[in-house]
Amino acid sequence: MKAVVCRSPGDLVLEDRAGPLAPPPGWARVKVSHVGICGTDYHIFEGKHPFLAYPRIMGHEVSGIVSEQGEGIAIPVGEPVIINPYLSCGKCIACRHGKPNCCMRIEVLGVHRDGAMCEEILVPAGNLYPANGLSLADAAAVEFLAIGAHAVRRSLAPPGARTLVIGAGPIGLGTALFARIAGLEVSLLDMSTERLGFAERELDFAVLDGSKAPAVDLIRQATGGEGFDLVFDATGNTQSVQSAFAHVAHGGALVLVSVVKDDISFSDPEFHKREMMLIGSRNALKADFDHVAASIRGSAVPLQKLVTHRTTLAGTSRDLATWAHEKSGLIKAVIEVG
Repeated sequence: MKAVVCRSPGDLVLEDRAGPLAPPPGWARVKVSHVGICGTDYHIFEGKHPFLAYPRIMGHEVSGIVSEQGEGIAIPVGEPVIINPYLSCGKCIACRHGKPNCCMRIEVLGVHRDGAMCEEILVPAGNLYPANGLSLADAAAVEFLAIGAHAVRRSLAPPGARTLVIGAGPIGLGTALFARIAGLEVSLLDMSTERLGFAERELDFAVLDGSKAPAVDLIRQATGGEGFDLVFDATGNTQSVQSAFAHVAHGGALVLVSVVKDDISFSDPEFHKREMMLIGSRNALKADFDHVAASIRGSAVPLQKLVTHRTTLAGTSRDLATWAHEKSGLIKAVIEVG
């Protein structure tokens, strides 16, 4: 089969690889249809991912069609599916408590093991969700949107809560969209005037442009000095995460959607006097995938606006390398494999 392989940082090639073996019991072979390109993929290409062994086939935002069943598989051959890329052990404390998204021994397709920038892949049956009428192109977008949907569900915020999403990249936009679907009053903060223009013009969000004034001043003006009831940080930037504590209203919550490698420090007196909640959010659960898929079917998510760039498997080596550095106009790129 054809596969796009990142052999080392900056070295991305299309190779001929042996196809998957026959699926073992409980697994299925899936013919890959579409793969979304994620910030993680760009980080792998650029050598910025801290826990990755090269060479690696990237790709974890995936849709496909079941092409062969292992023993005990109920999903029929020919079924269009959404792939949940988080492979959990099923035995650790997180899995026992119904939180396989933060399994102690989690393996993410395209990160800890080879992913879906190829023609076929083996996946455990429990990680395959029938597309149920979604196009395969739309089905490949479910995973990245589920990250934000999970973060919103984790926040436990009531409808009407004054909400700030920091970071207007794909994850931040997805978080903002599902915050709005949950009935929250949403504003977006970013340093990119271009991305904020897209969010305001195409998605009808209120925006705060951090390139034009200090964020603390913008937030004071937007909230009458009170801060936001709920703040999501989706930047992956250490300084942004640390600054976000000050943007939260008394009695509010900060949800960390993105991950940074550094230690985070904050003022304990400020944290306690606000009686803040600090919430971590990692990956997503089946309930989030189901919610996203239903929202797409119900036309609550404007995917035609979010997917701005497309390529083929043969064009991925060239295009991904270009998009890693030339991001003007780029929101979400998708590889059309099948």
